[in-house]
Amino acid sequence: MSVLSTLRHPIIAAPMAGGPSTPALAAAVSAAGGLGFLAAGMIDTGRLAAEVAEVRARTDRPFGVNLFLPDPGGVDEAAIQAYAQRLAPLAAERGVSLGAPVGGDDAYPEKLAALLADPVPVVSFVFGLPDRAAVAALRERGTEVWATVTRPDAATAAARLGVDAVVVQGTEAGGHRGGLPDDDDYALLPLLRLVAAGCDLPLVAAGGIVDGPAVAAVLAAGAAAAQLGTAFLRCPEAGSSPMHRAAVASAAPTALTRSFTGKRARGVANDFLRQHDAAAPIGYPQVLHLTRPLLAAARRDGDASVANLWAGQAHPLARDLPAAEVVTEVSAEARAALAAVVERVRPVGDDQDAGNRSGRAGQGGPETR
Repeated sequence: MSVLSTLRHPIIAAPMAGGPSTPALAAAVSAAGGLGFLAAGMIDTGRLAAEVAEVRARTDRPFGVNLFLPDPGGVDEAAIQAYAQRLAPLAAERGVSLGAPVGGDDAYPEKLAALLADPVPVVSFVFGLPDRAAVAALRERGTEVWATVTRPDAATAAARLGVDAVVVQGTEAGGHRGGLPDDDDYALLPLLRLVAAGCDLPLVAAGGIVDGPAVAAVLAAGAAAAQLGTAFLRCPEAGSSPMHRAAVASAAPTALTRSFTGKRARGVANDFLRQHDAAAPIGYPQVLHLTRPLLAAARRDGDASVANLWAGQAHPLARDLPAAEVVTEVSAEARAALAAVVERVRPVGDDQDAGNRSGRAGQGGPETR
Protein backbone atom coordinates (compact mmCIF):
# COMPACT_ATOMS: atom_id res chain seq x y z
CA MET A 1 0.00 0.00 0.00
CA SER A 2 1.43 3.39 -0.99
CA VAL A 3 1.84 6.16 1.54
CA LEU A 4 -0.47 8.41 -0.48
CA SER A 5 -3.30 5.90 -0.17
CA THR A 6 -3.05 5.96 3.64
CA LEU A 7 -3.55 9.72 4.02
CA ARG A 8 -6.81 11.00 5.50
CA HIS A 9 -6.26 14.31 3.74
CA PRO A 10 -4.51 14.80 0.36
CA ILE A 11 -2.24 17.45 1.88
CA ILE A 12 1.55 17.28 1.93
CA ALA A 13 3.77 19.80 3.72
CA ALA A 14 6.48 20.79 1.26
CA PRO A 15 10.04 20.51 2.54
CA MET A 16 11.38 24.02 3.11
CA ALA A 17 15.11 24.13 3.78
CA GLY A 18 16.80 26.92 5.65
CA GLY A 19 14.63 26.92 8.76
CA PRO A 20 10.88 26.80 8.03
CA SER A 21 10.61 22.99 8.01
CA THR A 22 10.89 21.63 11.54
CA PRO A 23 10.21 18.26 13.18
CA ALA A 24 7.26 19.88 14.97
CA LEU A 25 5.73 20.98 11.66
CA ALA A 26 6.31 17.64 9.92
CA ALA A 27 4.86 15.70 12.85
CA ALA A 28 1.82 17.97 13.19
CA VAL A 29 0.91 17.62 9.51
CA SER A 30 1.36 13.84 9.56
CA ALA A 31 -0.58 13.44 12.80
CA ALA A 32 -3.45 15.44 11.31
CA GLY A 33 -3.75 13.00 8.42
CA GLY A 34 -1.53 14.67 5.84
CA LEU A 35 2.12 13.95 5.12
CA GLY A 36 4.83 16.01 6.79
CA PHE A 37 8.33 16.44 5.39
CA LEU A 38 11.75 17.22 6.78
CA ALA A 39 14.13 19.27 4.68
CA ALA A 40 17.60 17.69 4.70
CA GLY A 41 19.12 20.42 2.55
CA MET A 42 21.78 22.65 4.13
CA ILE A 43 22.03 20.67 7.40
CA ASP A 44 24.53 18.04 8.42
CA THR A 45 23.86 14.32 8.75
CA GLY A 46 23.85 14.41 12.53
CA ARG A 47 21.13 17.03 12.64
CA LEU A 48 19.11 15.09 10.05
CA ALA A 49 19.26 11.97 12.24
CA ALA A 50 18.16 13.98 15.27
CA GLU A 51 15.23 15.52 13.38
CA VAL A 52 14.09 12.11 12.10
CA ALA A 53 14.18 10.80 15.66
CA GLU A 54 12.16 13.78 16.90
CA VAL A 55 9.42 13.28 14.29
CA ARG A 56 9.17 9.62 15.29
CA ALA A 57 8.87 10.62 18.93
CA ARG A 58 6.01 13.00 18.09
CA THR A 59 3.93 10.76 15.77
CA ASP A 60 3.70 7.22 14.48
CA ARG A 61 2.27 8.41 11.17
CA PRO A 62 4.32 8.32 7.92
CA PHE A 63 6.54 11.26 7.01
CA GLY A 64 9.17 12.08 4.40
CA VAL A 65 12.68 13.48 4.03
CA ASN A 66 13.80 15.62 1.10
CA LEU A 67 17.34 15.48 -0.30
CA PHE A 68 19.23 17.99 -2.45
CA LEU A 69 21.03 16.31 -5.33
CA PRO A 70 24.48 17.71 -6.19
CA ASP A 71 24.44 20.07 -9.15
CA PRO A 72 26.56 18.50 -11.90
CA GLY A 73 27.04 21.74 -13.82
CA GLY A 74 30.16 23.89 -13.83
CA VAL A 75 30.22 27.56 -12.93
CA ASP A 76 31.74 30.68 -14.44
CA GLU A 77 34.34 31.56 -11.81
CA ALA A 78 34.89 35.02 -13.26
CA ALA A 79 31.17 35.78 -13.06
CA ILE A 80 31.09 34.60 -9.44
CA GLN A 81 34.00 36.85 -8.55
CA ALA A 82 32.41 39.81 -10.29
CA TYR A 83 29.24 39.23 -8.27
CA ALA A 84 31.30 39.09 -5.08
CA GLN A 85 32.85 42.47 -5.91
CA ARG A 86 29.38 43.87 -6.51
CA LEU A 87 28.10 42.70 -3.11
CA ALA A 88 31.21 43.54 -1.07
CA PRO A 89 30.17 47.15 -0.24
CA LEU A 90 26.76 45.98 0.99
CA ALA A 91 28.38 43.33 3.18
CA ALA A 92 30.75 45.95 4.61
CA GLU A 93 27.78 48.18 5.47
CA ARG A 94 26.31 45.28 7.44
CA GLY A 95 29.60 44.65 9.22
CA VAL A 96 30.23 41.20 7.71
CA SER A 97 32.51 39.62 5.13
CA LEU A 98 31.13 37.62 2.24
CA GLY A 99 31.62 33.87 2.35
CA ALA A 100 33.96 31.84 0.16
CA PRO A 101 32.08 30.84 -3.03
CA VAL A 102 32.93 27.17 -2.76
CA GLY A 103 31.12 24.25 -4.35
CA GLY A 104 30.00 21.11 -2.58
CA ASP A 105 27.52 18.25 -2.64
CA ASP A 106 25.53 19.12 0.53
CA ALA A 107 26.86 15.85 2.05
CA TYR A 108 24.50 13.99 -0.26
CA PRO A 109 26.32 10.62 -0.13
CA GLU A 110 26.39 10.69 3.67
CA LYS A 111 22.72 11.64 3.96
CA LEU A 112 21.68 8.97 1.49
CA ALA A 113 23.70 6.39 3.43
CA ALA A 114 22.03 7.47 6.66
CA LEU A 115 18.56 7.07 5.15
CA LEU A 116 19.49 3.63 3.82
CA ALA A 117 20.72 2.60 7.26
CA ASP A 118 17.66 4.02 9.04
CA PRO A 119 14.84 4.06 6.47
CA VAL A 120 11.96 6.50 6.53
CA PRO A 121 8.62 6.07 4.72
CA VAL A 122 9.32 8.54 1.86
CA VAL A 123 12.42 10.17 0.40
CA SER A 124 11.97 12.87 -2.22
CA PHE A 125 14.61 14.49 -4.39
CA VAL A 126 15.08 17.96 -5.86
CA PHE A 127 17.64 19.58 -8.17
CA GLY A 128 17.49 16.77 -10.71
CA LEU A 129 16.74 13.07 -10.70
CA PRO A 130 18.39 10.44 -8.50
CA ASP A 131 20.33 7.65 -10.15
CA ARG A 132 18.80 4.23 -10.65
CA ALA A 133 20.99 2.63 -7.97
CA ALA A 134 19.81 5.07 -5.29
CA VAL A 135 16.17 4.52 -6.24
CA ALA A 136 16.55 0.74 -6.10
CA ALA A 137 18.45 0.79 -2.81
CA LEU A 138 15.84 2.96 -1.08
CA ARG A 139 12.94 0.91 -2.38
CA GLU A 140 14.60 -2.32 -1.24
CA ARG A 141 14.51 -0.92 2.29
CA GLY A 142 10.80 -0.13 2.07
CA THR A 143 11.18 3.59 1.33
CA GLU A 144 9.04 5.20 -1.35
CA VAL A 145 10.99 7.39 -3.76
CA TRP A 146 9.50 10.60 -5.12
CA ALA A 147 11.14 12.67 -7.84
CA THR A 148 10.49 16.39 -8.38
CA VAL A 149 10.04 17.57 -11.96
CA THR A 150 9.46 20.94 -13.57
CA ARG A 151 9.02 19.84 -17.18
CA PRO A 152 7.19 16.95 -18.89
CA ASP A 153 10.24 15.09 -20.19
CA ALA A 154 11.68 14.87 -16.69
CA ALA A 155 8.58 13.00 -15.53
CA THR A 156 9.09 10.42 -18.26
CA ALA A 157 12.72 10.03 -17.25
CA ALA A 158 11.76 9.69 -13.58
CA ALA A 159 9.27 6.94 -14.37
CA ARG A 160 12.00 5.00 -16.19
CA LEU A 161 14.11 5.12 -13.02
CA GLY A 162 11.43 3.25 -11.08
CA VAL A 163 10.30 5.99 -8.70
CA ASP A 164 7.00 5.60 -6.86
CA ALA A 165 5.55 9.08 -7.41
CA VAL A 166 6.32 12.33 -9.18
CA VAL A 167 6.10 15.77 -7.60
CA VAL A 168 5.04 18.18 -10.35
CA GLN A 169 6.25 21.68 -9.46
CA GLY A 170 4.88 24.69 -11.31
CA THR A 171 6.61 28.02 -11.61
CA GLU A 172 4.21 29.56 -9.06
CA ALA A 173 5.98 27.69 -6.24
CA GLY A 174 7.94 29.47 -3.56
CA GLY A 175 11.58 28.65 -2.97
CA HIS A 176 13.95 26.94 -5.36
CA ARG A 177 13.01 25.34 -8.63
CA GLY A 178 13.17 21.60 -8.07
CA GLY A 179 14.32 20.48 -11.50
CA LEU A 180 17.33 20.84 -13.76
CA PRO A 181 17.93 23.03 -15.60
CA ASP A 182 16.16 25.69 -13.54
CA ASP A 183 15.06 27.92 -16.43
CA ASP A 184 11.65 26.28 -16.95
CA ASP A 185 8.48 28.39 -17.01
CA TYR A 186 5.66 25.85 -16.86
CA ALA A 187 2.70 26.94 -14.78
CA LEU A 188 1.35 24.17 -12.59
CA LEU A 189 -1.94 23.27 -14.30
CA PRO A 190 -0.54 22.99 -17.85
CA LEU A 191 2.46 21.06 -16.53
CA LEU A 192 0.27 18.75 -14.47
CA ARG A 193 -1.93 17.93 -17.44
CA LEU A 194 1.07 17.35 -19.73
CA VAL A 195 2.70 15.05 -17.19
CA ALA A 196 -0.57 13.20 -16.52
CA ALA A 197 -0.97 12.55 -20.24
CA GLY A 198 2.32 10.63 -20.39
CA CYS A 199 2.89 9.26 -16.89
CA ASP A 200 0.91 6.58 -15.03
CA LEU A 201 2.54 7.20 -11.65
CA PRO A 202 0.78 9.00 -8.79
CA LEU A 203 1.31 12.75 -9.14
CA VAL A 204 1.75 15.29 -6.36
CA ALA A 205 1.00 18.85 -7.46
CA ALA A 206 3.10 21.73 -6.11
CA GLY A 207 3.16 25.43 -6.84
CA GLY A 208 1.03 28.29 -5.51
CA ILE A 209 -1.42 26.00 -3.69
CA VAL A 210 -2.52 27.61 -0.43
CA ASP A 211 -6.26 27.03 -0.01
CA GLY A 212 -8.92 24.38 -0.58
CA PRO A 213 -10.20 25.46 -3.99
CA ALA A 214 -6.63 25.27 -5.33
CA VAL A 215 -6.29 21.76 -3.90
CA ALA A 216 -9.58 20.83 -5.56
CA ALA A 217 -8.31 22.18 -8.88
CA VAL A 218 -5.18 20.03 -8.92
CA LEU A 219 -7.06 16.94 -7.75
CA ALA A 220 -9.49 17.43 -10.62
CA ALA A 221 -6.53 17.88 -12.97
CA GLY A 222 -5.04 14.49 -12.12
CA ALA A 223 -3.03 14.87 -8.91
CA ALA A 224 -3.31 12.34 -6.10
CA ALA A 225 -2.38 15.00 -3.54
CA ALA A 226 -1.30 18.62 -3.24
CA GLN A 227 2.00 19.77 -1.77
CA LEU A 228 1.73 23.04 0.15
CA GLY A 229 4.69 25.00 1.45
CA THR A 230 3.80 28.67 1.77
CA ALA A 231 0.49 27.68 3.39
CA PHE A 232 2.44 26.47 6.45
CA LEU A 233 4.93 29.34 6.80
CA ARG A 234 2.76 31.22 9.30
CA CYS A 235 2.02 28.17 11.46
CA PRO A 236 3.45 28.27 14.99
CA GLU A 237 5.26 24.98 14.35
CA ALA A 238 7.20 26.42 11.39
CA GLY A 239 10.68 27.83 11.87
CA SER A 240 9.90 30.98 9.87
CA SER A 241 11.33 34.21 11.26
CA PRO A 242 8.95 37.05 12.27
CA MET A 243 10.22 39.01 9.27
CA HIS A 244 9.41 36.12 6.93
CA ARG A 245 5.95 35.66 8.45
CA ALA A 246 5.20 39.35 7.94
CA ALA A 247 6.30 39.20 4.31
CA VAL A 248 4.06 36.17 3.69
CA ALA A 249 1.11 37.95 5.31
CA SER A 250 1.61 40.98 3.07
CA ALA A 251 0.26 41.55 -0.43
CA ALA A 252 3.74 42.14 -1.88
CA PRO A 253 4.50 40.56 -5.27
CA THR A 254 6.94 37.71 -5.75
CA ALA A 255 9.63 37.12 -8.34
CA LEU A 256 12.02 34.42 -9.48
CA THR A 257 15.67 35.25 -8.92
CA ARG A 258 19.18 33.82 -8.70
CA SER A 259 20.43 36.78 -6.67
CA PHE A 260 20.45 35.01 -3.30
CA THR A 261 21.77 31.52 -4.11
CA GLY A 262 22.74 31.26 -7.78
CA LYS A 263 19.71 29.04 -8.47
CA ARG A 264 16.30 30.33 -9.47
CA ALA A 265 13.95 30.64 -6.54
CA ARG A 266 10.73 32.52 -5.90
CA GLY A 267 10.46 34.97 -3.04
CA VAL A 268 8.80 38.20 -2.02
CA ALA A 269 10.43 40.95 -4.06
CA ASN A 270 12.65 43.30 -2.06
CA ASP A 271 15.46 45.78 -2.67
CA PHE A 272 18.21 43.16 -2.82
CA LEU A 273 16.34 41.10 -5.40
CA ARG A 274 15.50 44.09 -7.57
CA GLN A 275 18.99 45.55 -7.45
CA HIS A 276 21.04 42.40 -8.02
CA ASP A 277 18.91 39.91 -9.95
CA ALA A 278 20.12 40.94 -13.40
CA ALA A 279 23.76 40.63 -12.33
CA ALA A 280 23.43 37.34 -10.45
CA PRO A 281 25.31 34.45 -12.09
CA ILE A 282 24.26 30.83 -12.35
CA GLY A 283 26.15 29.01 -9.63
CA TYR A 284 24.69 26.92 -6.82
CA PRO A 285 25.92 26.43 -4.13
CA GLN A 286 28.72 28.92 -4.81
CA VAL A 287 26.49 32.00 -4.66
CA LEU A 288 24.68 30.59 -1.63
CA HIS A 289 27.96 30.30 0.28
CA LEU A 290 28.98 33.75 -0.92
CA THR A 291 25.83 35.50 0.32
CA ARG A 292 25.20 33.41 3.44
CA PRO A 293 26.91 35.80 5.95
CA LEU A 294 25.11 38.78 4.43
CA LEU A 295 21.72 37.06 4.57
CA ALA A 296 22.36 35.89 8.12
CA ALA A 297 23.10 39.48 9.14
CA ALA A 298 19.85 40.62 7.50
CA ARG A 299 17.89 38.00 9.44
CA ARG A 300 19.67 39.00 12.65
CA ASP A 301 18.81 42.66 12.09
CA GLY A 302 15.28 42.01 10.82
CA ASP A 303 16.17 43.71 7.53
CA ALA A 304 13.52 42.59 5.04
CA SER A 305 15.12 44.69 2.30
CA VAL A 306 18.05 42.26 2.08
CA ALA A 307 16.88 38.87 3.42
CA ASN A 308 15.60 36.12 1.15
CA LEU A 309 11.86 35.70 1.81
CA TRP A 310 10.79 32.59 -0.09
CA ALA A 311 7.08 32.45 -0.85
CA GLY A 312 4.74 31.24 -3.57
CA GLN A 313 2.61 33.54 -5.69
CA ALA A 314 -0.54 33.01 -3.59
CA HIS A 315 1.20 33.80 -0.28
CA PRO A 316 -1.38 36.35 0.97
CA LEU A 317 -3.81 33.44 1.41
CA ALA A 318 -1.61 31.72 4.03
CA ARG A 319 -3.16 31.56 7.50
CA ASP A 320 -1.83 32.11 10.99
CA LEU A 321 -3.12 28.80 12.36
CA PRO A 322 -1.69 25.62 13.85
CA ALA A 323 -0.58 23.19 11.16
CA ALA A 324 -3.24 20.60 12.00
CA GLU A 325 -5.96 23.21 11.49
CA VAL A 326 -4.47 24.21 8.14
CA VAL A 327 -4.60 20.56 7.04
CA THR A 328 -8.19 19.97 8.10
CA GLU A 329 -9.56 23.33 6.97
CA VAL A 330 -7.91 23.23 3.55
CA SER A 331 -9.07 19.64 3.05
CA ALA A 332 -12.65 20.53 4.00
CA GLU A 333 -12.57 23.50 1.62
CA ALA A 334 -11.34 21.21 -1.15
CA ARG A 335 -14.20 18.78 -0.60
CA ALA A 336 -16.71 21.62 -0.65
CA ALA A 337 -15.18 23.08 -3.81
CA LEU A 338 -15.28 19.72 -5.60
CA ALA A 339 -18.90 19.19 -4.56
CA ALA A 340 -19.81 22.64 -5.86
CA VAL A 341 -18.15 21.86 -9.20
CA VAL A 342 -20.06 18.59 -9.51
CA GLU A 343 -23.27 20.50 -8.86
CA ARG A 344 -22.46 23.07 -11.53
CA VAL A 345 -21.22 20.66 -14.17
CA ARG A 346 -24.12 18.43 -15.14
CA PRO A 347 -24.01 15.75 -17.84
CA VAL A 348 -25.25 16.85 -21.25
CA GLY A 349 -29.01 16.46 -21.42
CA ASP A 350 -29.78 16.85 -17.75
CA ASP A 351 -31.48 20.23 -18.16
CA GLN A 352 -33.54 18.98 -21.08
CA ASP A 353 -34.57 15.84 -19.17
CA ALA A 354 -35.56 17.98 -16.21
CA GLY A 355 -37.68 20.15 -18.48
CA ASN A 356 -39.35 17.12 -20.04
CA ARG A 357 -40.13 15.71 -16.60
CA SER A 358 -41.63 19.06 -15.58
CA GLY A 359 -43.76 19.18 -18.73
CA ARG A 360 -45.03 15.64 -18.25
CA ALA A 361 -45.88 16.43 -14.66
CA GLY A 362 -47.95 19.40 -15.79
CA GLN A 363 -49.87 17.22 -18.26
CA GLY A 364 -50.60 14.46 -15.78
CA GLY A 365 -53.92 15.82 -14.37
CA PRO A 366 -57.45 15.28 -15.65
CA GLU A 367 -57.94 16.35 -19.23
CA THR A 368 -60.18 19.32 -19.89
CA ARG A 369 -62.05 19.51 -23.12
